[in-house]
Amino acid sequence: MISQDIFPVEPWQVRETTLDLDLLDEAESLFSLSNGHLGLRGNLEEGEPHGLPGTYLNSFHEIRPLPYAEAGFGYPEAGQTIVNVTNGKILRLLVDDEPFDVRYGELLAHERVLDLRAGTLTRDAHWRSPAGKQVKLHSTRLVSLVHRSVAAIEYIVEAVDEFVRITVQSELVTNEDQPTSSGDPRVAAALTDPLEPIHHEHSNHGALLVHRTRGSSLMMAAAMDHEIEVPGRVETSTVAHKDLARTTVICGLRPGQKLRIVKYLGYGWSSLRSRPALRDQAAGAITSARYSGWQGLLDSQRAYLDEFWDSADVEVDGDADCQQAVRFGLFHVLQASARAERRAIPGKGLTGTGYDGHAFWDTEGFVLPVLTYTNPAAAADALRWRASILDLAKERAAQLDLKGAAYPWRTISGQECSAYWPAGTAAWHINADIAMAFERYRLVTGDDSLERDCGLAVFVETARLWMSLGHHDRHGIWHLDGVTGPDEYTAVVRDNVFTNLMAAGNLRAAAAACLRHPDAAQALGVTNEETASWRDAADAAHIPFDTELGVHQQHDGFTTLREWDFKANTTYPLLLNEPYVRLYPSQVVKQADLVLAMQWQSHAFTEEQKAHNVDYYERRTTRDSSLSACTQAVMCADVGHLELAHDYTYEAALIDLRNLHNNTRDGLHMASLAGGWTALVVGFGGLRDDEGCLSLNPQLPEGITRLKFRLRWHDFRLTVDVNHSDVTYTLRDGPDGELTIRHAGDELNLDTHSPTTVPTKRRQPLLPPPQQPPGREPMRRHLKHQP
Repeated sequence: MISQDIFPVEPWQVRETTLDLDLLDEAESLFSLSNGHLGLRGNLEEGEPHGLPGTYLNSFHEIRPLPYAEAGFGYPEAGQTIVNVTNGKILRLLVDDEPFDVRYGELLAHERVLDLRAGTLTRDAHWRSPAGKQVKLHSTRLVSLVHRSVAAIEYIVEAVDEFVRITVQSELVTNEDQPTSSGDPRVAAALTDPLEPIHHEHSNHGALLVHRTRGSSLMMAAAMDHEIEVPGRVETSTVAHKDLARTTVICGLRPGQKLRIVKYLGYGWSSLRSRPALRDQAAGAITSARYSGWQGLLDSQRAYLDEFWDSADVEVDGDADCQQAVRFGLFHVLQASARAERRAIPGKGLTGTGYDGHAFWDTEGFVLPVLTYTNPAAAADALRWRASILDLAKERAAQLDLKGAAYPWRTISGQECSAYWPAGTAAWHINADIAMAFERYRLVTGDDSLERDCGLAVFVETARLWMSLGHHDRHGIWHLDGVTGPDEYTAVVRDNVFTNLMAAGNLRAAAAACLRHPDAAQALGVTNEETASWRDAADAAHIPFDTELGVHQQHDGFTTLREWDFKANTTYPLLLNEPYVRLYPSQVVKQADLVLAMQWQSHAFTEEQKAHNVDYYERRTTRDSSLSACTQAVMCADVGHLELAHDYTYEAALIDLRNLHNNTRDGLHMASLAGGWTALVVGFGGLRDDEGCLSLNPQLPEGITRLKFRLRWHDFRLTVDVNHSDVTYTLRDGPDGELTIRHAGDELNLDTHSPTTVPTKRRQPLLPPPQQPPGREPMRRHLKHQP
């Protein structure tokens, strides 16, 4: 775990008090900066030492073959891997003739701070060279949330106790060496020299490099320029080569004097634009950055984040860990999406190469609910990307002899990249996850223009896929066979409850959307008979239930499978330590599946069913996925196990800040970071929207004395302020000044004139708190019980 001694708990920043080289790669992920288009890992400016060097452009990828020991019809033939593009972060420093390297000389002080309100990463270092010369270094880095293609670094070197000659080498470097790949399937494939040079040029203070991927033929450009301030004489020169450009600054500093360099970076990529056009795009980004100036970039960054936090902030009194973590999570979710602009939101954002940079159902299932309530424009952009790859999804369905559209389980540019059938392609629920994200956007924002522009086609084609996959038996019951639900330890099954409920919701939402847009639906070939068949299938969907045990079966027959021997299998995650031939036929659950169905389709379960289901599946869930803890937090809160929910909230929110899954080095877990918000707002705030209205039912665990969060609903901004006895709803603005919500099951009218305070209604648990598999209790509970 990452220690609080090095990364203390503070409400609005993540601070590293000293440099621990054993945590270097984890810190690089934590300190990543991005805007959804451009991402910079938090590598040290001098480039070395590093864990995983990383500069990424959203969706800029290389293709590679997917070899099979035994190929099969319909298997994807090519994979896609995000590329580490030209690195512009590097500023190498020489003191006299000795390179500043934290591994040599003496590092007298070192601190880095990620400021969640300013959107910057700052670094302060005090170093004594092996020859005894001392310098202080201060740097500030940002990736602009306002200027899509721009990043900038302010780099200040100060002489301390005697005259020193300072040399700074500011570089653009392409095709950096990458660490060798591991055997973990969650780690990216290694790419060797993926970029071939196309063009390079330079001026006295800057340079530009253009490269192209060898396989996917995508072209990218990176440019740099500098502003230099120093007392006395300074010499500057620049050279450019195929894979390297360098601006060198040399000066002398007396004690107390400073060299200040502002490095502006501009990036762009395209699959269609010409080399001159792309070159001009990167150069234009530099011009825009220089026009704004360093202070202008800082000011606009702060203003952007001020507006975001005004609509998104969550305040947690009594739990400083979760307070820091939920803001850290919201910040990174924003960074992953703010300027993605019709590109995917990868599972790791732009913080690392984990999962090859692919997007999964994580986006629609976990990230977009947060964005829809806090930054709906970013959610709309992500949904437009899904709509833009609809034709590819239809081609994939046709390849599999299915109607409609089969969205890829994992992808960068829209083609299916999952080479593993049972736990990948058979997880058809991604199609409903996408469709229901469109439906949530309409419900929460009140805006049907996205549905009209592109969502309707997604509804129609996903509905057609479900009709192609499902069938009515001789009794008229509708089944889905050969599917994998969210639990990837139970694959290719019949009537997975989560999948069936989500498919039914997809079918009903599609039929309703066609009624709202009859002309557009007719243009898509939809008939009244077809929409009627969708409703019939939804109404007849089979939802397996074990009447003897009083619980829903995760899938048909699940509760009759062999019980897993948890005492004999104690090395986790099981996916890396146990054969699937043992996992698939057993009652062992990788991540919340049936429990997730109860969150997303809450109206389909009674309170008693929820309590018994939580009790049953808690005892069988290993949480080998980072997607699980937030859902378990929500549903434990729902059934009254508030302290257990609090423990799960800690795990969901702090997965990366404390490296709880030991893989933060590969990039941050965007879904779990979003899950910190979900655990607090949906869990303890009781937020639900699956019945088409805004419903809240807040209640707090003992360890949280007050919870305050902000939401957007239609054109309103709503603040919810909860303590252990009551909740105050403040409607800050809105079109009519009045809004009706549901509080603890009852209608409540709010208006913008004054806040409304009502008592909370504490839910008494029907059952005692359940046990987890041995050794798999939530992390905070585990830490509490350590000697």
